[in-house]
Amino acid sequence: MLPAIGFWFLRHGETDWNARGLSQGAADVALNANGEAQARRAAELLRGSGIASIVASPLARARLTAEVAAATLGLPVAYDAELREVAFAGREGQPIGGWFDDWVAGLATPPGAESFAALVARAERAVTHALAAPAPVLIVSHGAFFRALRRSMGLPADVRTPNAVPIFCEPPSRPAEPWSLRAPEALSVVGAPGISG
Repeated sequence: MLPAIGFWFLRHGETDWNARGLSQGAADVALNANGEAQARRAAELLRGSGIASIVASPLARARLTAEVAAATLGLPVAYDAELREVAFAGREGQPIGGWFDDWVAGLATPPGAESFAALVARAERAVTHALAAPAPVLIVSHGAFFRALRRSMGLPADVRTPNAVPIFCEPPSRPAEPWSLRAPEALSVVGAPGISG
């Protein structure tokens, strides 16, 4: 279970593997030029949001995205290996296909990979730890990681999160209700899949 504390989530900017529809997992793939531009745009959108802390995955694509935000917001970045992307073992570098949907549904886990249930438990631990920092916190992580968070938030998990779109995650007023997700007003994608539940 996640603590009832609102926070910002930012998936890393685009990589060449993202652009090619390849599974990245724990592979340490860097941002491409578009991803770097996306990170700068996201940082500008977060300017003036009052963010007090930034906690990020140490993988290069998330680390650079977080560093761009940190430079714009004038904050340091703390890194937590628990925020890393799921390990997909032999599926890393392979096209995302039907196996991925089965993995999210908990029907099958590739050999040597982390199960979706294990990722959900790790995501809850990592976010709980991150939210002990001064609020509001910006968490910079990964797409499958956010699917796990969506499950914990009572939202559909099989929804793609756009690269480098800041999302404010707001807990419900009543425990049985799902969380609310919203993007900065400057974005017109609030109703797009992966933004609102």
